[in-house]
Amino acid sequence: MRALRVKLILPALTEATSPDWRPIKYSLFPPLGLATLASFLTADDDASIVDEHVQPLVLDDRPDLVVIQVYITNAYRAYRIADHYRSQGAFVALGGLHVTSNPEEAAAHADAIFLGPGEQTFPVFLTEFRAGQPRRIYQSTAGRTLAGLPPIRRDLIDRRRYLVPNSIVVTRGCPEHCDFCYKDAFFERGRSFYTQRVDAALAEIDRLPGRHLYFLDDHLLGDRRFAGALFDGMRGMKRLFQGAATVDSVLRDDLIERAAEAGLRSLFVGFETLTPGNLARSNKRQNLGRDYTAVTDRLHRLGIMINGSFVFGMDDDDETVFRRTVDWAIEHGITTATFHIQTPYPGTKLYARMREQNRLLTQNWDLFDTRHVVFQPARITPRTLKEGYDWAYQEFYRWSSIAHASLLHGTLKHQAKHFFYAAGWKKFEPLWNLMIRLKQLRCMTPVLESVLSKVTDDLDIHSTAPAAAPSVSEAT
Repeated sequence: MRALRVKLILPALTEATSPDWRPIKYSLFPPLGLATLASFLTADDDASIVDEHVQPLVLDDRPDLVVIQVYITNAYRAYRIADHYRSQGAFVALGGLHVTSNPEEAAAHADAIFLGPGEQTFPVFLTEFRAGQPRRIYQSTAGRTLAGLPPIRRDLIDRRRYLVPNSIVVTRGCPEHCDFCYKDAFFERGRSFYTQRVDAALAEIDRLPGRHLYFLDDHLLGDRRFAGALFDGMRGMKRLFQGAATVDSVLRDDLIERAAEAGLRSLFVGFETLTPGNLARSNKRQNLGRDYTAVTDRLHRLGIMINGSFVFGMDDDDETVFRRTVDWAIEHGITTATFHIQTPYPGTKLYARMREQNRLLTQNWDLFDTRHVVFQPARITPRTLKEGYDWAYQEFYRWSSIAHASLLHGTLKHQAKHFFYAAGWKKFEPLWNLMIRLKQLRCMTPVLESVLSKVTDDLDIHSTAPAAAPSVSEAT
């Protein structure tokens, strides 16, 4: 039971550590997964978390245990770090999405690997490691729960390095099972969606300083009973928060209104595609037959900004998909858009289908970042897909596009809110780069809170909005 020197590492891509340019997207959230694992260590253990996205990784130390979180586009970097520490005599454990999807590949670089979420397996590993009898594989199956977890080790996180240090996760997994989703494989062989106790989630929120929160849950509204109780408990806390939810959850009953009353000001919504055939083929049933225009109208009336997610390269997509998607997003006042090139992640049904059809173009995991084409599209060329993706970002975030979308909102304050949030995200990257290098991102938090502040109790965008576009069930 001697004290351990434990180093928990989140490796980064080269572009995230460039001495010349640091994109803000790599400095948004701290690695909560590693901070959660660190909570199972004893008070005597010497623990540190190194997020290579925001700080340099020193390799000349001698920890007893190195824990590395591996996702697909940092896999090669993670393996190099693991090989280095193993050569120095450290015990190396690897876990994360990519390890679960490719256990044999990861096992070649580790003394132990973790498959699936680690809340139940990591404490068992620590007991066996201290006893000198660690196993090679720890797999999460039965007994998944968030009840009774120790508080996350936020003391190991340097808040100055993140724009949103108050990120939080109160659920695990997702109740939906889309064919392209990486998380489905991660939660296989056990419960695929489960929540904290409401009182525990509220206690964790209460421990966080400031007003702003970002829920990193895949589907914050996925358990309606839990979410409703959570939002009721948050009323009066004077918090401003952001999160993610599905199209159908926004349209059902009054849960989204309760979220707005509790402080929800921005929502990531997975629209993905305007084509029903793409939705059906991807098993994204929660979007089928739903009126996307009703979603945007309802959120705008509540003063909730929308970060819309859209995927290009699905099998029904042709060269017109880029213009149709961007025009729809602008004409419906989407505040920010996240565009993706469809990416068949290993372990997903999409990957299996692409492999069976011999449509994979590469196995270079560095390119599986939703910005490169790694498969053969059905109706367009890889070059057309890549060029269309690049054009979509440029067109959506043009000054004229931002201005046009902002004017579709019904009040001057909401128009200004849309304009400054969208422009701040994409048009002031030199300022973000400066704040990152000065380690002063926390100075931007009051600005973020100001933009996210409540607009009105009842917004009406219909007076200025164009005629409604067809719902997804009618779109072609």
